[in-house]
Amino acid sequence: MVRRVAKYGILAILVVFVGIQIVPYGRSHDNPPVILEPEWDVPITRDLAVRACFDCHSNETYWPWYTKIAPVSWWTQEHVDEGRDELNFSEWSWANDEIDEIAESVMEGEMPPTYYNLVPGSRVLSGNEREQLIRGLIATFNDSPNAQQSSDHDDDDDDGNGHDR
Repeated sequence: MVRRVAKYGILAILVVFVGIQIVPYGRSHDNPPVILEPEWDVPITRDLAVRACFDCHSNETYWPWYTKIAPVSWWTQEHVDEGRDELNFSEWSWANDEIDEIAESVMEGEMPPTYYNLVPGSRVLSGNEREQLIRGLIATFNDSPNAQQSSDHDDDDDDGNGHDR
């Protein structure tokens, strides 16, 4: 009796697994074109960002084979969509006030997320590389000609013509 229940349970799981493969979401994995990248302060900053950030925060995502199998494909697509919405190095435009939040998330180990480092083939940053990435991102962002003024920008130091007094 127990063997029969186990057998039917496994069969049911297999049928559900095969059935969810029909759902198309998360398997196309198209990478939109790169429109504009930041002017990186030094090449190593870009190399570290590619290694730790680009899979979710660019239009140059690497899609391993397992990201084409549901439900992993659904989760991966959702994660990449959210990452690109937050910060996309391939469609470069950001607000001046975002640098602190971005640097803090890298410094505190929130980015890249811990689970990303558990994925086969992930490229974990050492502590030194993490610090180097933070310094490089700050330098890159502060020197970017594409920086947008944030909506809560303090105009006290601005003469109204976009120049600091």
